[in-house]
Amino acid sequence: MTRTLTVVATGPLALIEDLGRPGNAHLGVPPSGALDRPSLRLANRLVGNPEDAAGIECVLGGLAVRASASCTIAVTGPSVPVEVADRVVDSHAPIHVRADEVVRLGSPHAGVRNYLAVSGGIVAAPQLGSRSTDVLSGIGPAPLAVGNVLPIGDPVGLPTGEDAVPPPSPRDYLTIPVILGPRDEWFANAGSQLAAAVWSVSPESNRVGLRLLGDPLRRAPEFEGQELTSEGVLTGAVQVPANGRPVIFLADHPTTGGYPVIGVVPAAHLAELAQARPGTRVRLRG
Repeated sequence: MTRTLTVVATGPLALIEDLGRPGNAHLGVPPSGALDRPSLRLANRLVGNPEDAAGIECVLGGLAVRASASCTIAVTGPSVPVEVADRVVDSHAPIHVRADEVVRLGSPHAGVRNYLAVSGGIVAAPQLGSRSTDVLSGIGPAPLAVGNVLPIGDPVGLPTGEDAVPPPSPRDYLTIPVILGPRDEWFANAGSQLAAAVWSVSPESNRVGLRLLGDPLRRAPEFEGQELTSEGVLTGAVQVPANGRPVIFLADHPTTGGYPVIGVVPAAHLAELAQARPGTRVRLRG
């Protein structure tokens, strides 16, 4: 019998994500994949999967899935209520689920995204080597909908035991390092401007980019009114549109851009940004 999860509720947005499809920028395809990669990796380890197995990325809770067969699940990301068949269970730990039981996620106490992994991983047809949903280009599985039946693979390993796995605590004030370049010279005293400014996360942020609100960055006089020929951009690139307010590109970003990139956020800090709710204050330290 095929093992499956049936989607009972999705919450605001639920997507199938693995660690993405890097290396396809020459095709105009972004890397995609889980925005909070450490949390997906942990969830997979807790259920005995390889770290790159596909799981569910759930935005602001509300996800519910019914298991067709006995399986092990784990929920990671920020602290979040989890119920299995109406009994409260722990997140950040392996949880045994019996056939026909429903797993429900509440709203995270802070942060944005939780990850649900299941033993065997979610099986979907890979595209360019990944099962991830890319919301910008439409590559990969569609966002989950009520009634979707998701095949899950056979377990390949034992859950990884941990004495305790405390959930991360997303903060409401982030200081994020930025490596200046390649177009920092387009801005007057780029490093000083970044150090002096505090932005807040816009509600228009998504998997494509984290949009920031606040005082605009000033261009250097010699670059006022100039346009830039489109060039390649990386995940973590801090692009500054004409309004002067930065956009930090996340996993589903376009692969080229025509606005100057003042700097790049190191990959190790992208998970913090992925969990930043609207209104979170952000300082970029150049």
